[in-house]
Amino acid sequence: MRSRQRMFAAVMRLLLKCLRLGRRRRFKLVRQAEQLWHYGHLCLRSLLYNSFTNGDVVLDSLFEPVYWLVDHVTRWFGVVFVALVIGLTSSIVAIVYICLLPLILQTYTPAWICWHLAYGHWNLIMIVFHYYMAITTSPGHPPQTKDDLTGVSVCRKCIAPKPARTHHCSICNRCVLKMDHHCPWLNNCVGHYNHRYFFSFCLFMTMGCIYCSISGWEMFRDAYAAIERMKLLEKERLQVAANQTYYQTPPPTFSFRQRAFHKSVVYLWVLCSSVALALGALTLWHAALITRGETSIERHINKKERQRLQKKGKVFRNPYSYGSWDNWKVFLGVDMPRHWLTRVLLPSPHLPHGTGLSWDLPPCVTEQRSPLLAI
Repeated sequence: MRSRQRMFAAVMRLLLKCLRLGRRRRFKLVRQAEQLWHYGHLCLRSLLYNSFTNGDVVLDSLFEPVYWLVDHVTRWFGVVFVALVIGLTSSIVAIVYICLLPLILQTYTPAWICWHLAYGHWNLIMIVFHYYMAITTSPGHPPQTKDDLTGVSVCRKCIAPKPARTHHCSICNRCVLKMDHHCPWLNNCVGHYNHRYFFSFCLFMTMGCIYCSISGWEMFRDAYAAIERMKLLEKERLQVAANQTYYQTPPPTFSFRQRAFHKSVVYLWVLCSSVALALGALTLWHAALITRGETSIERHINKKERQRLQKKGKVFRNPYSYGSWDNWKVFLGVDMPRHWLTRVLLPSPHLPHGTGLSWDLPPCVTEQRSPLLAI
């Protein structure tokens, strides 16, 4: 009996000793795993830590593959977008000349005919001129040498001098002077030398679309009602043919020319109204940027700088803004009153103020400002 008790006690002691050893090993493994985790985290932070890193930088890094794909698609499909703009605009012009102009000449009074002919052709000339200049004019690129440039930085991507207001375009793969953005509808960057052409094209295209939408509203209503009537009569004609009632007179059928005319009017009004809304919003956005003396890229830069200085109790001032009115004069190149006619209301290939390398005070600015700082 005692031998059994001794044997049982020995077995229990051995079991408890094994449990203690297993628990110690388990704790040891957990401690080793925690040490490896902290060591790996420290190595990762030492390699990737950046004091300027924030949520925007992390999101940009995560979306970098998406940006790469969009840049390459935009680069290869730029010609397609340009052809699409030319094709859609040409179709609207063709519909106006073939379908609407004869109707205008037959039904409108001489005063309205003169107005439509004068305004329509002026608007069309301004659209064609500014679009052609926007896609063919180089936005401007900084020189590859730093001999004549003072106070410039170096672009991290093309390793070349980067003057103030210059930014690198990932689609064109080079720096652009006073870059605003890369426009796929132009297949070109919008920069210092073609920014005015781009905005003028957007403005006159919006004006032309609004003009077509307002002028063609009554024609659109009549054409839409005619198309609905065509569908109803076509349905009745099929029902008569199915019932084979020869004593009934079949509904009249519309000719191909009538169908094409009504559908063309509906197409013109829908397309012009859609473009007027979308392009009008873009034009207003760029007008607000021009009023503040900013580009699309500088708007984001200035916003962050304004927030940074606000935390320090300071007020940010855009060094390239001369006041709302003077900003428009500098942007449009208006140096004297007659330039509002010769350079704004008529096609003009005049160059913008400055070279895009330095930003001296333009002669048309009435208010003197403090020296400009580089952004």
